[in-house]
Amino acid sequence: MWLIVKPSILRTGIIFGVLLIVPVPAPAQQVTVDADPSHVANTFSPFRALGAAIDRLPTGTADRLLTDPVLKEILGAGWQTVTYRQNTELMVEAWHWNPSGTWSNAAKQEGYFTGSAEPAEMIRHSWAYPLPHRGCSRGDGNGWSRLTDGDLKSYWKSNPYLTRDFTGEDDSLHPQWVMVDLGRKVDLNAIRIAWADPYARRYSVQFWTGEEEPFYDGTTKGAWQTFPLGRISEGKGGTATLKLVSWMIPVRYLRIWMTESSNTCDTHGPDDKRNCVGYAINELYAGTLGADGQFTDVVKHLPSRDQTVTWPSSVDPWHAASDLNESRGDQVGFDFFFNCGVTRGLPTMVPIAMLYSTPDDAAAESAYLYKRGYPISGIEMGEEADGQHMLPEDYGTLYLQFAAAIHRLVPEAKLGGPPFEGTDGDVEVWPDAAGKVSWLGRFVDYLRAHGRLDDFTFFSFEHYPLMDREHHLAWSDLYPEPERVNHVVQVWKDNGLPPGVPFFMTEGNMTGGGERPDMMGALWLADYVGSMMTAGAAGTFFFHYMPVAGHSRGFLLLDKDYHVKTYPPQYIATQVITKEWVEPVDEAHRLFRAASDVKDDKGNVLVTAYAVERPDGQWALLLVNRDHDNPRTVKAIFREGNSVRQFTGPVERISFGDAEYQWHPEGRGGHAKPDGPPSRSSVTGHPGATYELPKASITVLRGRIE
Repeated sequence: MWLIVKPSILRTGIIFGVLLIVPVPAPAQQVTVDADPSHVANTFSPFRALGAAIDRLPTGTADRLLTDPVLKEILGAGWQTVTYRQNTELMVEAWHWNPSGTWSNAAKQEGYFTGSAEPAEMIRHSWAYPLPHRGCSRGDGNGWSRLTDGDLKSYWKSNPYLTRDFTGEDDSLHPQWVMVDLGRKVDLNAIRIAWADPYARRYSVQFWTGEEEPFYDGTTKGAWQTFPLGRISEGKGGTATLKLVSWMIPVRYLRIWMTESSNTCDTHGPDDKRNCVGYAINELYAGTLGADGQFTDVVKHLPSRDQTVTWPSSVDPWHAASDLNESRGDQVGFDFFFNCGVTRGLPTMVPIAMLYSTPDDAAAESAYLYKRGYPISGIEMGEEADGQHMLPEDYGTLYLQFAAAIHRLVPEAKLGGPPFEGTDGDVEVWPDAAGKVSWLGRFVDYLRAHGRLDDFTFFSFEHYPLMDREHHLAWSDLYPEPERVNHVVQVWKDNGLPPGVPFFMTEGNMTGGGERPDMMGALWLADYVGSMMTAGAAGTFFFHYMPVAGHSRGFLLLDKDYHVKTYPPQYIATQVITKEWVEPVDEAHRLFRAASDVKDDKGNVLVTAYAVERPDGQWALLLVNRDHDNPRTVKAIFREGNSVRQFTGPVERISFGDAEYQWHPEGRGGHAKPDGPPSRSSVTGHPGATYELPKASITVLRGRIE
């Protein structure tokens, strides 16, 4: 609020022809906590529920980041438990979590690798093997599809564990597919498929009717329609040129939907049945077939990401020792990880590779960890199956196969997943026969139909709400976060998350590219943690925990020699959350819902609030003032039924905002001045007391109430 003094004649008799604009604090508004003991929103230990996520690290950096003095600085932020992220699945790679193990074809050092379950030498590093039968043109890393690489000796092959020999179900229940994105609509009437072994005996060639892409936003805004001549019931393999229609159809997206295999063996021979099931294609072509039989191809065939884009339903995890590529990053060896200090000795959530691995390898990994005696809170099954465009029934059958193998060796292991990549709502997939599109709902249905729902002990997901706005963020993007969190959690419950199954956000941040250097990231983080825990999460894990030396963005800024340059806003905000809002002890905190009537003229809530009753008997209010330009003054009310309580006596006030941190951009870099720490003061609580919240700030009020 501003007090405007009009021009006037002052005592001197001089007329001032300007307006004197004097800022006046806005009148106090109210934050109300529902402190009724029967209305507890969540109960959690900060040591178990407020943590961070550690992913694959650049090659050669683990020994610097996970040892002191850098590790001491990282831990100084206050995140406690950690989740170990499994990046190789996103890269479409096989992960050798243990460099020691056995190949299915030991003589040639190729095939399907199983890491050794027996503890021996310390595992300090673990590496990835890009899959030679990859069918994806996109995704993380720099791999490309073998479907349009122009090499008739290379081929895509589907995952053998999705066939009847392993699922126990007819192959038609787990159709495999490849999709081609031509980049724009092209008039076509034909396709050419250079089949490898095993080839499809029964398949359909289809086109997408929607205007948007068939995944994510466009999933339910179109349909796959089989070409009039696109249904094949007696495929013979070889190179098949198919006229799909007697006229031209403008098409951008094509799909080959395969339901019956020849079960003939691929180039790796008949000694392993996994070589002889599923589907394989050397190369795909699409275009026109003239009356003279001349085929004109519109597909771009290149061994790089400049090729025509393809996506497959799955990929065979077959690979060879020669595929090893250590330059793609270090997954950090389990023994080094658990003994370096980064876990603080707390139970850790670990992954198994599932989309591009084998049940035996996953079981061996689990057995290894338990034999070592490492505290494991849960095992995440695979990584971002939705991001790999896997249908929920395919993920479901892999889940059950891998769960059975793990539980044979480690009966007590707690399993869950998928984990979803960041999403604002339920993941939707192409409708099944019943028209159901919910990925989560169909996955749960699959487990339930097989009597195995007890194997699903937790649900996990990632959260990057502003991923698509990373380079175009506006301050107003902060406002939807609490509603966004509440919405997505409710959607998952509505679409089948079983009651009583805990849910974890196992990796997330405001965007996927790391922290902004200004206060926006700090405010988002406080709002996110408060809202996710209020929504009932069993745990939330911050990503971009590990810094990159010499990088200008991140959780902790290091120079090229690994010396701390500065503590960015999310680092300091973490300290406020983990050391001031909650008590840094492994004891239960009770979280209560809070509401605020501080809004702008558009109805946006400008001050959000999150209240915990701590083990030390104090109440702590985490208050986020999202007003970019103005301080706000609030009253704090705690309601228990018909009674009203307020802070009384000394109230600690910890604040982090514009007065404590300002970022000054300079070309491609910049610097912070001031750069923390939070300010501290003590105020007196009493009936009617008000508390000032600086503009764009995080404030904790902590004391006792009466």
